[in-house]
Order: sequence, then structure tokens, then C-alpha cells
Amino acid sequence: MTALRDLVRPWQRYSYGFLDESAKRAVRRGLLKAIAIPGCQISYASREMPMARGWGTGGLQVSLTLVEPESVVKVIDQGADDGVNAANIRSFIARASGARTTTDTLEATLIQSRHRIPEERLTRNQLLVLQVPDPEPLRAVVPDISVARIMHADADYGLMWLKLYEQLVQAGRVTQSSSYPSLVNGRHIMSPSPIPRWDTPKLHQAENLTLLSAGREKRLYAVPPWTDVKPLEFSDVAFKVEDQTGRVCERTGATGQFMNEMPLLDGTSTFELSDAGFAEKLARRRAGEAVTIGPTYYVDGELQP
Repeated sequence: MTALRDLVRPWQRYSYGFLDESAKRAVRRGLLKAIAIPGCQISYASREMPMARGWGTGGLQVSLTLVEPESVVKVIDQGADDGVNAANIRSFIARASGARTTTDTLEATLIQSRHRIPEERLTRNQLLVLQVPDPEPLRAVVPDISVARIMHADADYGLMWLKLYEQLVQAGRVTQSSSYPSLVNGRHIMSPSPIPRWDTPKLHQAENLTLLSAGREKRLYAVPPWTDVKPLEFSDVAFKVEDQTGRVCERTGATGQFMNEMPLLDGTSTFELSDAGFAEKLARRRAGEAVTIGPTYYVDGELQP
């Protein structure tokens, strides 16, 4: 796999003030451990970055460690390429590495994202970096982080199942929306970052390498290509993504994709595709342009194998 080979390639002799060669080497070692044990959190020496912790410093460190001048970088924030956080991170990565930037998912070789996985299916030659504010899926049931570590070591996830069962009893459904706990490679439960439930199945048996990093918590973990990622579900209560039935994108006319609800002054709502780059391509095709659009994970709201 191209992305895996990049982690052990000969060292690149370019550096900058925030991540020197030694720091990048340490991050790479942590990433290799994370790939070797899918879903397992690996500690690393998170460095200070030119932004506040909690605003993507973990993802930025991974991206800066792996980016090359030949890379093509896409950065999105909740699906949007033009958000302030996404624009600033994209600009910083480009200035630090000389890499070219894009808003086209198909063109990008490195995609850093907050809260979304693009709608167009990623390939084996693409690397997805997800920003993570809280990497510990057990925090809601075990406040003591040292106890949570022991539970991960013992694969003792009974309290997590109990939490989901309590939601079913109290609300009649599992109310966990984003960061849905998922079992990776049949062993470790991980938080897939604050992506919506709609995006969680995209990690299962994906062609691309996904790296997750929490700068404030100083943790790395990974989902290697072709790895099982199963959202926790009961045998008689299946995992469900957000219902998009009846929602039509106002701009593109698309259906069966993840939408943002846009309230109007008259009290009604309209809907827009959450993936802004995908929406732009659909809008251009609707206007008569010849635009290449890749296969999506969902067709008419149904997840494709």
C-alpha cells in the first residue's frame, strides 16, 4: 500500500520551527505502532503548534509529519473546505511543505478532516487524517483514565454495552450520535472521532489508511486498510445511521446523502449536502459542465459494499 510505504520511506531533509526531524520521527514511530495494533491508543509527545489545543493540533502534527512537497492536500471542517479552521490549516500545511492544495476529494493524496469523511469513496493511494478532541470511548463510563487503560488491556467493555442498553431503555433507541463506539479488528473499542453515525460504516474494510490523532490528549490510533470496524450493536437492535429520507439538497437536487438542515426566517428549513466539495461538483454537473465524480459510499441512502 502506498500510504504504508510512505511511513518507512527514507527520511526527508526539510524541516521547520514547530516539528523538527526528531519530532517527526517520533510521530512516525507512534503511527507504525498504531497501525500494527488497529484501534489501540498509542501515546506520543504532542508538540506545541501555532494554534490552540483542541482545534486540530493532533491532526496537524500527523499531516505535517507525512506531507511531502509532491503531496496534494485537502482540509475540511464539518464537510466544508472554506471554514476558518480548515482554510488556516490548509494554508499552514502548504506554506510549511510546499504541497499543492485542492478541494477535490479525488485529486487529494492527503485529507485532513474534522467531523466528516468525504462522500466520494477514498482509494488505496489516499491518506485520511481525522482530528480527535477526545480519543477515549470509555470516558463517559469510567472517568478515571488509568482504569480505562486497564479495561482496554483486558478487553473489558461491559460498561460500554451497559451505557448503550440504558439509552435503549430510557429513549427507546441508542441516542449516541457522533463518536459512535466501534470495535476495530475484533479487539479494541475506539472512538472514530466526532464523525456522524452516517460516516462510521465508511471505515469498515476501507481501501485507505485512516490515522486519528488527539493533540491535547497526546494519543494516536489508526485503522489500516481492509480492517473490520463494527459499530457496537445488539443482536436484536441493529445500528442505524441518520435518516435522510425525503431530504433533497436545495442547491444540487441530490438525495440519499448526508445533509445539513438550514433553518429559514419563516420557520421552515431547507437542506444542503454536508460535503461542500461534493456539492460543488454536483452543482457544476447540473449546470452542464463535464465533471468527474467518484463513486460514493451511499447510493440512494443505501450503503454500498
